[in-house]
Amino acid sequence: MPDPNPVEAFLSANQQRFQDELFELIRIPSVSTLPEHAPDLCRAADFVASKLRDAGMENVEVIPTDKHPLIYADWLHAPGAPTVLCYGHYDVQPAEPLEEWASPPFEPTVRDGSVYARGSADDKGQLYIHIKAVEALHEVHGALPINVKFLIEGEEEVGGESISAYLLDNHEKLKADVALISDTSMYAPGLPSLDIGLRGMIYQEWEATGPAQDLHSGMYGGAAPNAVFGLVELLAKCKSADGVCQIPGFYDDVEPPAPAEKESWERLPFDESEYLNSEVGSSQLTGEPGYSVMERTWARPTFEVHGIGGGFTGPGAKTVIPAKAVAKVSMRLVPNQDPEKLLASINRFVADNTPKGISVKVRGMNASPASMVSPENPFIQKAAAALTETFGTQTVFTRCGGSIPIVGEFSEELGIPTVLMGFGLPDDSLHGPNEKFSLENFQMGIRTVVRFLESLAPA
Repeated sequence: MPDPNPVEAFLSANQQRFQDELFELIRIPSVSTLPEHAPDLCRAADFVASKLRDAGMENVEVIPTDKHPLIYADWLHAPGAPTVLCYGHYDVQPAEPLEEWASPPFEPTVRDGSVYARGSADDKGQLYIHIKAVEALHEVHGALPINVKFLIEGEEEVGGESISAYLLDNHEKLKADVALISDTSMYAPGLPSLDIGLRGMIYQEWEATGPAQDLHSGMYGGAAPNAVFGLVELLAKCKSADGVCQIPGFYDDVEPPAPAEKESWERLPFDESEYLNSEVGSSQLTGEPGYSVMERTWARPTFEVHGIGGGFTGPGAKTVIPAKAVAKVSMRLVPNQDPEKLLASINRFVADNTPKGISVKVRGMNASPASMVSPENPFIQKAAAALTETFGTQTVFTRCGGSIPIVGEFSEELGIPTVLMGFGLPDDSLHGPNEKFSLENFQMGIRTVVRFLESLAPA
């Protein structure tokens, strides 16, 4: 009697092979920020392209760029069915400090059900889930239930300039109904999660100038403006003591989370004391009064100072009045906030609040909007159902306080929503020593993506 689920039988029979192939990819030290690894980036791109061909994908291209190659592939033989654009990245962060790794960073080592290696969770393991899901469907049925495109990059860890340029020039080629990204984490082990919101960001450098040069504080103190103090005074005006941003219009367009989201957050296994003691490590939490930690970190905008430099900070004493000071600042944005509108408000605020005798130059370094997909979106609903079926637990909707620029670019340039279906875990140590990825989540991820793609086929 034939197996009632031939795809499941194929996945079970090939589980070890999938793992072995993933380990082969992980062994390639594709560190995008180090020039000496450029050949490894090319080797990783060729490896991924070959596995896309093996999975039945067509028109597979390794596309040269000014930095590291892009990879494109498609299978477009399902007329009337939607098209899914699968995104991932094969580049990784440097492994240093090497002495803090319990095993070599580019030699996959299995401990306690996880593979420890650089890039295992971010993003090789999760990228490979998509490829193996497509292979399973194609191998068993000889076709896919929907149309699929892949766009994979090797510069995610260094800014993603090449893929941004490629998007601008290839709207028709990349046309799709939805994007699928697995480069995020589940909220907790065994708890299927969908990130449906990402904060945007404005990142700036504020440079304050006072006197023409550093001055002797004994001779000029009390008369000459101090650039460091002037900058601190300006920054202090940006936020009240209880964490409320004072820039006019900052909260005008903030859209609150939907009731379904807030209900989902209330079901998360969150312990504020544990969060304070184990993750933050301070005496108490701060932020806008009247909002939960999740609302403050996922659904409210923020103003932060990342660093201040200026004056004399070396050993010993040097009594100068600093001529210059620099601060790095950012504002995290939430859905419905317009970066351009806020930039104008920031410039006006700086001009109106700069102390006497000080001039401040604002230099923009990055500005991107927040991304949001409604929990009622049909693709999100299908993804949630697939996760629930695979893991046997109701899917929760979460947001990420950080930013993934490609999600905004897919929305802006291609006009499509993104399903962020991540299978990492909060303690996977992304970018740090001893990065890991659960091998159970690797296999469960493949099964989930199979179910998701099957669910999108026309009835």
